[in-house]
Amino acid sequence: MAGKAPFGNPVAVSDLLGDLLDPVLRRRTGISVGLVQSWDEIAGARLAGFTRPERLAWPRRLHEDDPYEPATLVIACEGSRALELQHQTGEVIARVNGFLGFRAVGRIRIVQKPVARVEQRKKPAVRALGEAESRALAARVGAIEDEGLREALERLGRTVLGTRN
Repeated sequence: MAGKAPFGNPVAVSDLLGDLLDPVLRRRTGISVGLVQSWDEIAGARLAGFTRPERLAWPRRLHEDDPYEPATLVIACEGSRALELQHQTGEVIARVNGFLGFRAVGRIRIVQKPVARVEQRKKPAVRALGEAESRALAARVGAIEDEGLREALERLGRTVLGTRN
């Protein structure tokens, strides 16, 4: 197995599950785990927010000598945004084919249904530093000669100190 670590070293669960789920997902939907995981990059952040790839529907070949025909990519889309996706199908097809490395998709079929969204964690609020904390931070980074590095470290310090209780 590709995700197997020698000598019992820890391995990310996502690596192990990818190896296990990829053949099952391919058999049932025709889609690889990589396509689903990379959907944000393929479709772009805007489209990925209300769409998800469902499956690849390959046309039946009656004989093995029949010419190759690309598949239809079935995409689940929020009902109110289907028109927006429809206008961008050409670009999505090009991006998916670029990701897969060959002309796998020839057209898109849109299925209107709710798309589950992953809740993003909210960033913790950063409190304003007190006068003593600001002076101590300025003293720590004051000896750094590079102005850009000094400012970056001071911003980092403000964030770290501001998120502590």
